[in-house]
Amino acid sequence: MHPLQAIAGIELPVIQAPMAGVQDEALAIAVANAGGLGSMPCAMLGPERLEVALQRFATLPRPINLNFFCHTMAAPDPARERRWRQALAPYYAELGIAMPEPTTAGARRPIDAATVDLIEHYRPRILSFHFGLPAPELLQRIKAWGATVLASATTPDEGQWLQRNGADFVIAQGIEAGGHRGHFLADDLSGQRPTAELVAALVSTLTVPVIAAGGIGGRADVEALHAAGACAVQAGTAYLLCPEATTGAVHRAALRQAGRDAAITNLFSGRPARGLVNRLIRELGPMSDLPPPFPWASQALAPLRAAAEARDHDDFTPLWAGSQPGGFDGLDAAAVTRMLAGVE
Repeated sequence: MHPLQAIAGIELPVIQAPMAGVQDEALAIAVANAGGLGSMPCAMLGPERLEVALQRFATLPRPINLNFFCHTMAAPDPARERRWRQALAPYYAELGIAMPEPTTAGARRPIDAATVDLIEHYRPRILSFHFGLPAPELLQRIKAWGATVLASATTPDEGQWLQRNGADFVIAQGIEAGGHRGHFLADDLSGQRPTAELVAALVSTLTVPVIAAGGIGGRADVEALHAAGACAVQAGTAYLLCPEATTGAVHRAALRQAGRDAAITNLFSGRPARGLVNRLIRELGPMSDLPPPFPWASQALAPLRAAAEARDHDDFTPLWAGSQPGGFDGLDAAAVTRMLAGVE
Protein backbone atom coordinates (compact mmCIF):
# COMPACT_ATOMS: atom_id res chain seq x y z
CA MET A 1 0.00 0.00 0.00
CA HIS A 2 1.41 3.40 -0.99
CA PRO A 3 1.11 6.37 1.42
CA LEU A 4 -1.68 8.15 -0.47
CA GLN A 5 -3.77 4.99 -0.43
CA ALA A 6 -3.24 4.56 3.29
CA ILE A 7 -4.31 8.13 4.06
CA ALA A 8 -7.02 8.90 1.52
CA GLY A 9 -7.86 5.66 -0.26
CA ILE A 10 -6.26 6.69 -3.55
CA GLU A 11 -5.87 3.45 -5.52
CA LEU A 12 -3.15 4.52 -7.96
CA PRO A 13 -0.06 6.58 -6.99
CA VAL A 14 -0.73 9.14 -9.71
CA ILE A 15 -1.77 12.75 -9.09
CA GLN A 16 -3.07 15.02 -11.84
CA ALA A 17 -1.37 18.37 -11.34
CA PRO A 18 -3.71 21.33 -10.76
CA MET A 19 -3.54 23.56 -13.86
CA ALA A 20 -5.40 26.86 -13.84
CA GLY A 21 -6.69 27.96 -17.22
CA VAL A 22 -6.64 24.53 -18.86
CA GLN A 23 -9.03 22.54 -16.70
CA ASP A 24 -12.16 22.54 -14.62
CA GLU A 25 -13.86 19.88 -12.48
CA ALA A 26 -14.20 17.43 -15.39
CA LEU A 27 -10.51 16.55 -15.60
CA ALA A 28 -10.16 16.14 -11.83
CA ILE A 29 -13.21 13.90 -11.64
CA ALA A 30 -12.07 11.76 -14.58
CA VAL A 31 -8.71 11.10 -12.90
CA ALA A 32 -10.40 10.33 -9.58
CA ASN A 33 -12.80 7.91 -11.26
CA ALA A 34 -9.80 6.14 -12.81
CA GLY A 35 -8.29 5.58 -9.35
CA GLY A 36 -5.80 8.44 -9.23
CA LEU A 37 -5.95 11.75 -7.37
CA GLY A 38 -7.60 14.47 -9.41
CA SER A 39 -6.78 18.07 -8.57
CA MET A 40 -8.67 21.36 -8.88
CA PRO A 41 -6.80 24.69 -9.17
CA CYS A 42 -8.55 27.18 -6.89
CA ALA A 43 -6.31 30.27 -6.82
CA MET A 44 -8.32 32.06 -9.51
CA LEU A 45 -11.78 31.00 -8.36
CA GLY A 46 -14.07 33.50 -6.68
CA PRO A 47 -16.15 32.34 -3.71
CA GLU A 48 -19.26 31.48 -5.74
CA ARG A 49 -17.33 29.51 -8.35
CA LEU A 50 -15.32 27.72 -5.65
CA GLU A 51 -18.49 26.70 -3.84
CA VAL A 52 -19.91 25.24 -7.05
CA ALA A 53 -16.84 23.01 -7.29
CA LEU A 54 -16.97 22.09 -3.60
CA GLN A 55 -20.63 21.07 -3.88
CA ARG A 56 -19.88 18.89 -6.88
CA PHE A 57 -16.88 17.23 -5.26
CA ALA A 58 -18.83 16.56 -2.05
CA THR A 59 -21.00 14.06 -3.94
CA LEU A 60 -18.04 11.98 -5.15
CA PRO A 61 -16.91 8.71 -3.55
CA ARG A 62 -13.23 9.65 -3.96
CA PRO A 63 -11.45 12.81 -2.75
CA ILE A 64 -10.28 15.64 -4.99
CA ASN A 65 -7.15 17.64 -4.19
CA LEU A 66 -7.92 21.35 -3.85
CA ASN A 67 -4.92 23.50 -4.75
CA PHE A 68 -4.28 27.02 -3.47
CA PHE A 69 -1.46 29.56 -3.73
CA CYS A 70 0.38 30.96 -0.72
CA HIS A 71 2.34 33.86 -2.21
CA THR A 72 2.55 37.27 -0.61
CA MET A 73 0.30 39.49 -2.67
CA ALA A 74 2.35 42.31 -4.19
CA ALA A 75 0.80 45.76 -4.19
CA PRO A 76 0.11 47.17 -7.69
CA ASP A 77 3.06 49.26 -8.86
CA PRO A 78 1.85 52.07 -11.17
CA ALA A 79 5.36 52.84 -12.47
CA ARG A 80 6.04 49.20 -13.36
CA GLU A 81 2.56 48.93 -14.87
CA ARG A 82 3.21 51.95 -17.12
CA ARG A 83 6.54 50.54 -18.26
CA TRP A 84 4.92 47.17 -19.03
CA ARG A 85 2.13 48.80 -20.99
CA GLN A 86 4.63 50.85 -22.97
CA ALA A 87 6.41 47.63 -23.94
CA LEU A 88 3.11 46.08 -25.04
CA ALA A 89 1.78 49.15 -26.85
CA PRO A 90 3.24 48.23 -30.28
CA TYR A 91 1.46 44.88 -30.14
CA TYR A 92 -1.86 46.57 -29.36
CA ALA A 93 -1.31 48.88 -32.32
CA GLU A 94 -0.43 45.97 -34.60
CA LEU A 95 -3.60 44.09 -33.67
CA GLY A 96 -5.72 47.23 -33.89
CA ILE A 97 -7.18 46.98 -30.41
CA ALA A 98 -7.42 49.52 -27.61
CA MET A 99 -5.48 49.02 -24.41
CA PRO A 100 -7.90 48.86 -21.45
CA GLU A 101 -7.43 50.65 -18.17
CA PRO A 102 -5.44 48.84 -15.49
CA THR A 103 -7.45 46.36 -13.41
CA THR A 104 -6.91 44.08 -10.45
CA ALA A 105 -9.75 41.76 -11.48
CA GLY A 106 -9.09 38.09 -12.05
CA ALA A 107 -5.71 38.03 -10.33
CA ARG A 108 -4.36 34.92 -8.66
CA ARG A 109 -4.72 35.42 -4.91
CA PRO A 110 -3.36 33.53 -1.92
CA ILE A 111 -5.60 31.51 0.36
CA ASP A 112 -7.08 33.62 3.16
CA ALA A 113 -9.36 33.30 6.17
CA ALA A 114 -12.54 33.84 4.12
CA THR A 115 -11.58 31.00 1.80
CA VAL A 116 -10.88 28.68 4.73
CA ASP A 117 -14.25 29.65 6.20
CA LEU A 118 -15.89 28.54 2.97
CA ILE A 119 -14.07 25.26 2.46
CA GLU A 120 -14.23 24.27 6.14
CA HIS A 121 -17.95 23.61 5.74
CA TYR A 122 -17.09 20.86 3.23
CA ARG A 123 -14.02 19.53 5.11
CA PRO A 124 -12.09 18.43 1.99
CA ARG A 125 -9.72 15.56 2.71
CA ILE A 126 -6.76 16.71 0.61
CA LEU A 127 -5.37 20.20 -0.02
CA SER A 128 -2.16 21.18 -1.79
CA PHE A 129 -0.25 24.44 -1.77
CA HIS A 130 2.12 26.25 -4.12
CA PHE A 131 4.60 28.95 -3.02
CA GLY A 132 4.84 27.72 0.56
CA LEU A 133 2.08 27.10 3.11
CA PRO A 134 -0.83 29.14 4.48
CA ALA A 135 -0.37 31.29 7.57
CA PRO A 136 0.05 29.04 10.65
CA GLU A 137 -3.40 29.83 12.05
CA LEU A 138 -5.04 28.91 8.74
CA LEU A 139 -3.01 25.72 8.37
CA GLN A 140 -3.95 24.75 11.93
CA ARG A 141 -7.64 25.07 11.07
CA ILE A 142 -7.19 23.01 7.91
CA LYS A 143 -5.39 20.20 9.69
CA ALA A 144 -7.88 20.29 12.58
CA TRP A 145 -10.61 18.83 10.37
CA GLY A 146 -8.28 16.01 9.35
CA ALA A 147 -7.11 17.23 5.95
CA THR A 148 -3.93 15.86 4.42
CA VAL A 149 -1.60 18.66 3.24
CA LEU A 150 0.65 18.49 0.17
CA ALA A 151 3.04 21.30 -0.76
CA SER A 152 5.60 21.96 -3.50
CA ALA A 153 9.35 22.28 -2.99
CA THR A 154 11.92 23.14 -5.64
CA THR A 155 14.99 22.75 -3.39
CA PRO A 156 16.00 20.60 -0.40
CA ASP A 157 15.81 23.67 1.84
CA GLU A 158 12.21 24.26 0.81
CA GLY A 159 11.36 20.62 1.44
CA GLN A 160 12.80 20.78 4.94
CA TRP A 161 10.91 24.03 5.62
CA LEU A 162 7.65 22.46 4.49
CA GLN A 163 8.14 19.43 6.71
CA ARG A 164 8.94 21.61 9.73
CA ASN A 165 5.88 23.75 9.14
CA GLY A 166 3.26 21.05 8.73
CA ALA A 167 3.24 19.48 5.24
CA ASP A 168 2.23 15.81 5.27
CA PHE A 169 3.68 15.21 1.78
CA VAL A 170 6.31 17.19 -0.13
CA ILE A 171 6.00 17.50 -3.91
CA ALA A 172 9.47 17.61 -5.47
CA GLN A 173 9.02 19.98 -8.41
CA GLY A 174 11.97 19.42 -10.69
CA ILE A 175 13.21 21.88 -13.27
CA GLU A 176 11.47 19.85 -16.02
CA ALA A 177 8.01 20.65 -14.66
CA GLY A 178 5.69 22.87 -16.67
CA GLY A 179 3.89 25.92 -15.34
CA HIS A 180 4.84 28.12 -12.43
CA ARG A 181 7.88 27.28 -10.38
CA GLY A 182 6.86 26.68 -6.78
CA HIS A 183 9.90 28.34 -5.20
CA PHE A 184 9.27 30.47 -2.13
CA LEU A 185 12.44 30.73 -0.02
CA ALA A 186 14.60 32.36 -2.71
CA ASP A 187 14.10 33.85 -6.17
CA ASP A 188 17.39 32.54 -7.55
CA LEU A 189 16.66 29.68 -9.97
CA SER A 190 20.29 28.58 -10.27
CA GLY A 191 19.87 25.96 -7.54
CA GLN A 192 16.87 24.27 -9.16
CA ARG A 193 17.46 20.56 -9.82
CA PRO A 194 16.21 17.84 -12.17
CA THR A 195 13.29 15.94 -10.70
CA ALA A 196 15.04 12.63 -9.98
CA GLU A 197 17.94 14.41 -8.31
CA LEU A 198 15.62 16.54 -6.20
CA VAL A 199 13.55 13.53 -5.19
CA ALA A 200 16.65 11.65 -4.05
CA ALA A 201 17.88 14.66 -2.08
CA LEU A 202 14.54 15.13 -0.34
CA VAL A 203 14.05 11.44 0.43
CA SER A 204 17.46 11.34 2.08
CA THR A 205 16.61 14.17 4.51
CA LEU A 206 12.83 14.10 5.08
CA THR A 207 10.61 11.75 7.05
CA VAL A 208 7.40 12.69 5.19
CA PRO A 209 6.69 10.98 1.82
CA VAL A 210 7.94 12.65 -1.36
CA ILE A 211 5.93 13.02 -4.59
CA ALA A 212 7.78 13.59 -7.88
CA ALA A 213 6.67 16.26 -10.38
CA GLY A 214 8.38 17.13 -13.67
CA GLY A 215 9.55 15.31 -16.79
CA ILE A 216 6.92 12.57 -16.69
CA GLY A 217 6.35 11.49 -20.27
CA GLY A 218 5.65 7.80 -19.82
CA ARG A 219 5.77 4.78 -17.56
CA ALA A 220 9.58 4.55 -17.74
CA ASP A 221 9.86 8.03 -16.22
CA VAL A 222 7.50 7.02 -13.42
CA GLU A 223 9.56 3.92 -12.67
CA ALA A 224 12.77 5.96 -12.56
CA LEU A 225 11.23 8.41 -10.11
CA HIS A 226 9.93 5.59 -7.92
CA ALA A 227 13.47 4.18 -7.96
CA ALA A 228 14.74 7.58 -6.77
CA GLY A 229 12.40 7.28 -3.79
CA ALA A 230 9.14 8.94 -4.81
CA CYS A 231 5.98 7.41 -3.36
CA ALA A 232 3.85 8.83 -6.19
CA VAL A 233 4.07 11.10 -9.22
CA GLN A 234 2.26 14.31 -10.09
CA ALA A 235 1.79 14.82 -13.84
CA GLY A 236 0.36 17.85 -15.58
CA THR A 237 1.55 18.10 -19.18
CA ALA A 238 0.53 14.47 -19.74
CA TYR A 239 -3.12 15.51 -19.35
CA LEU A 240 -3.12 18.69 -21.45
CA LEU A 241 -4.28 16.98 -24.65
CA CYS A 242 -6.98 14.90 -22.97
CA PRO A 243 -10.56 15.61 -24.08
CA GLU A 244 -11.48 16.39 -20.46
CA ALA A 245 -8.97 19.26 -20.33
CA THR A 246 -10.03 22.75 -21.42
CA THR A 247 -6.68 23.43 -23.11
CA GLY A 248 -7.23 25.97 -25.89
CA ALA A 249 -6.81 25.24 -29.58
CA VAL A 250 -3.56 27.18 -30.06
CA HIS A 251 -2.07 25.59 -26.93
CA ARG A 252 -3.01 22.11 -28.15
CA ALA A 253 -1.48 22.84 -31.54
CA ALA A 254 1.76 24.01 -29.93
CA LEU A 255 1.99 20.90 -27.76
CA ARG A 256 1.80 18.78 -30.91
CA GLN A 257 4.73 20.56 -32.59
CA ALA A 258 7.68 18.23 -32.21
CA GLY A 259 10.90 19.87 -31.12
CA ARG A 260 9.41 23.24 -30.21
CA ASP A 261 11.71 25.08 -27.80
CA ALA A 262 10.72 25.73 -24.20
CA ALA A 263 11.91 28.27 -21.64
CA ILE A 264 11.34 29.48 -18.13
CA THR A 265 9.80 32.95 -18.43
CA ASN A 266 8.30 35.60 -16.17
CA LEU A 267 6.56 37.50 -18.96
CA PHE A 268 3.07 36.11 -18.57
CA SER A 269 2.53 36.54 -14.84
CA GLY A 270 5.59 38.25 -13.38
CA ARG A 271 6.82 34.99 -11.87
CA PRO A 272 9.01 32.27 -13.48
CA ALA A 273 7.08 29.51 -15.22
CA ARG A 274 8.01 26.93 -17.84
CA GLY A 275 6.32 26.93 -21.25
CA LEU A 276 6.85 26.65 -24.97
CA VAL A 277 8.56 29.58 -26.66
CA ASN A 278 6.35 31.94 -28.64
CA ARG A 279 6.65 35.42 -30.12
CA LEU A 280 6.42 37.32 -26.83
CA ILE A 281 9.21 35.26 -25.28
CA ARG A 282 11.42 35.59 -28.36
CA GLU A 283 11.01 39.37 -28.55
CA LEU A 284 10.95 40.41 -24.88
CA GLY A 285 12.40 37.64 -22.82
CA PRO A 286 12.34 35.02 -21.59
CA MET A 287 13.29 36.58 -18.25
CA SER A 288 12.72 40.32 -18.18
CA ASP A 289 12.52 43.25 -15.76
CA LEU A 290 9.61 44.69 -17.76
CA PRO A 291 6.61 42.85 -16.23
CA PRO A 292 5.15 44.06 -12.95
CA PRO A 293 5.38 41.60 -10.05
CA PHE A 294 3.23 38.48 -9.82
CA PRO A 295 0.33 38.30 -10.41
CA TRP A 296 -0.19 41.63 -12.16
CA ALA A 297 1.64 41.07 -15.47
CA SER A 298 -1.16 38.96 -16.96
CA GLN A 299 -3.83 41.66 -16.77
CA ALA A 300 -2.41 43.78 -19.62
CA LEU A 301 -1.69 40.68 -21.70
CA ALA A 302 -5.22 39.29 -21.63
CA PRO A 303 -6.64 41.41 -24.51
CA LEU A 304 -3.60 40.67 -26.68
CA ARG A 305 -3.97 36.97 -26.02
CA ALA A 306 -7.67 37.00 -26.91
CA ALA A 307 -7.12 38.96 -30.12
CA ALA A 308 -4.23 36.75 -31.27
CA GLU A 309 -6.02 33.50 -30.44
CA ALA A 310 -9.02 34.69 -32.46
CA ARG A 311 -6.58 34.69 -35.39
CA ASP A 312 -5.26 31.22 -34.42
CA HIS A 313 -1.95 32.68 -33.22
CA ASP A 314 -0.25 31.75 -29.94
CA ASP A 315 1.91 34.92 -29.81
CA PHE A 316 0.66 36.03 -26.38
CA THR A 317 -0.61 32.75 -24.91
CA PRO A 318 1.15 31.14 -21.94
CA LEU A 319 1.89 27.73 -23.44
CA TRP A 320 2.74 26.01 -20.18
CA ALA A 321 4.39 22.65 -20.72
CA GLY A 322 6.90 20.35 -19.09
CA SER A 323 9.86 18.76 -20.83
CA GLN A 324 7.82 16.02 -22.55
CA PRO A 325 4.72 17.51 -24.21
CA GLY A 326 2.41 15.60 -26.51
CA GLY A 327 3.29 12.08 -25.41
CA PHE A 328 -0.29 11.07 -24.57
CA ASP A 329 -2.08 12.67 -27.50
CA GLY A 330 -5.34 10.91 -28.30
CA LEU A 331 -5.84 9.41 -24.84
CA ASP A 332 -8.45 10.32 -22.28
CA ALA A 333 -7.62 11.11 -18.67
CA ALA A 334 -8.45 7.62 -17.41
CA ALA A 335 -6.10 6.01 -19.92
CA VAL A 336 -3.29 8.43 -19.08
CA THR A 337 -3.72 7.74 -15.37
CA ARG A 338 -3.68 3.98 -15.81
CA MET A 339 -0.70 4.06 -18.17
CA LEU A 340 1.34 6.17 -15.75
CA ALA A 341 0.41 3.76 -12.97
CA GLY A 342 1.44 0.76 -15.06
CA VAL A 343 -1.95 -0.94 -14.98
CA GLU A 344 -2.77 -0.55 -18.69
